[in-house]
Parts: sequence; structure tokens; C-alpha cells
Amino acid sequence: MIKVDYDKYTDKLVPAIVQDVNTGVVLMLGFMNEEAVNKTITEGKVTFYSRSKKRLWTKGEESGNFLLLKDIKADCDNDTLLVKAQPVGPVCHTGADTCWNEKNQPAGFLQYLEAVIESRKAGSEENSYVKKMFSKGLNKIAQKVGEEAVELVIEAKDDNKELFLGEASDLLFHYLLLLNAKGYTLQDVINVLQQRHSK
Repeated sequence: MIKVDYDKYTDKLVPAIVQDVNTGVVLMLGFMNEEAVNKTITEGKVTFYSRSKKRLWTKGEESGNFLLLKDIKADCDNDTLLVKAQPVGPVCHTGADTCWNEKNQPAGFLQYLEAVIESRKAGSEENSYVKKMFSKGLNKIAQKVGEEAVELVIEAKDDNKELFLGEASDLLFHYLLLLNAKGYTLQDVINVLQQRHSK
């Protein structure tokens, strides 16, 4: 359980900054009391204390645009929360991606591609290649990564730039599928590499 200094504020409400876990974009700011924090952690949907409604308020309870909790932590003074979540639909009541009317897009293309994979995995488009791969299960995705790796090795022995880069792209794409299927992101891999590099 995270340690939060609710007593620092007279109303016992701490600011909670919500960030998209995949893109890093700041989505909104709300306020949480201890009950809201506990409900968020227990139910996995970001819940605030609404100062206007004077009650707990789960984001998306009316619109269906929930914020699915991925991580929550307090800052160095234990008086502000950083909530990392996966948004289901637009976050702002105006229909915008964020409460600052900004697009919720990742900084880099690979992170964008990860977001596309996640959305198609959860989508209803049955003709989506991503959807079909996930419907076949983890073993099929892992097998496909192995097949693409072998094809890349074969192309590496020749001097055809187009074929080599095409196979490298196929491998990277299916590698991202496998990471997603296992519940990880490219950033998790980068974190491991950074830890190794710092030793």
C-alpha cells in the first residue's frame, strides 16, 4: 500500500495526476482521498473524490470512458499522486483526448505502434491482423516471432537490402505483439537494458 500524507490538506484530498501508461501524455488532474485511492487499487478503475458532487466518482461511470489503473505512486513528499492508466476512449468531458485538449500520441513511432496494437487487440474489427493473431493465442504469436527471426537470419546472409529490412520490420512488429501478449511493453525491455548498462 502506498504511503500518502492526506493530513497535509485540510480537506484530506491530494492531487492526482493521471498519465497514459503507454504514451506518457498527461491526461487529467483530479483529487483523491484515502477511500478513492483504496477503491482505485481494489477495482482497477481510477476513482476520484468529486468536490462538486461531494462523493466518490469513478472516471467513466457514465460515459464508459474508464481509466484502467496500471500503477499508482506518491511523490517524494507523499502529498501528490502519479496515476498511470490506460484510457478507454477520450478522457475529457468535451470529447478531447486530454483535459488540455491535446492529442494523446506517443513521443516515438514504436510507442505509437504499441498503442495501435493495443487498440486493435481490444477492438471489434475481426479482419484486423493483430486481432486475428491474438485470437490464436500466445503460442502462435511466439511461434511467429521464431519464424520471422529465422527468415531475418536467412536474409542477413544475402545482400538484398529491401528483403533484409522487410524481414527485420516483420520481426520487430511480431516482437511487439509478443511483448503485449505477455503484458509488457518496449519500455520494460529498455529499462532492463538501461540497468545492465549502468552496472
